[in-house]
Amino acid sequence: MVQQQIRPWDVLDQEVLDLLYVVRREEFVPPAYREIAFSDLEIPIGEGEKMMAPKVEARVLQELAVKPSDRVLEVGTGSGYLTALLAHRAAHVQSVEINAALKAFGEGNLRRAGVRNVSVELGDAARGWPKHAPFDVIVLTGSTPVLPEALFAQLKPRGRLFAVVGELPVMSARLVTCVAEGSYRAQDLFETVLAPLRNAESREKFVF
Repeated sequence: MVQQQIRPWDVLDQEVLDLLYVVRREEFVPPAYREIAFSDLEIPIGEGEKMMAPKVEARVLQELAVKPSDRVLEVGTGSGYLTALLAHRAAHVQSVEINAALKAFGEGNLRRAGVRNVSVELGDAARGWPKHAPFDVIVLTGSTPVLPEALFAQLKPRGRLFAVVGELPVMSARLVTCVAEGSYRAQDLFETVLAPLRNAESREKFVF
């Protein structure tokens, strides 16, 4: 997986590559998909949701440059695999899942994998999670047509936000950095397609 899928996607951070061997992806997929856990696929995890492809997960981790002192907000726990990757690099991950069945699935996977520095809560964090803000890192695991301003306000100075922004057929993986309080720099990294977050903020519709 690493040599054939991950490196060709410009994931060259050796610490990220090493971590992919430490966190066992097959332990985070439903049993029926264990044999293809490392395939270049968005694996179904139930409730109509899918995991990101491995190359996207690795690229997210690399671009966010998570540090050992960072507090992370993950919007959408899903299988818990990206949660575990983030947790191995961060001080703490606050993960929020809107679907109760997926919350239980992700929490169970994290517990079995021995990941302790994660808190998983049930709720809608499509516009952030202000009760634990601000964060050094915010990650949206589903796409959003537009980035809510509320998310920017929940970033610490020098904080980073990753999201897939847009609607079909064009979506862009975007990294937003808070360069100073109230000032942000955005960079589009690559094009991809990701299922939208439930209750994601939509573009205003104009009526003529």
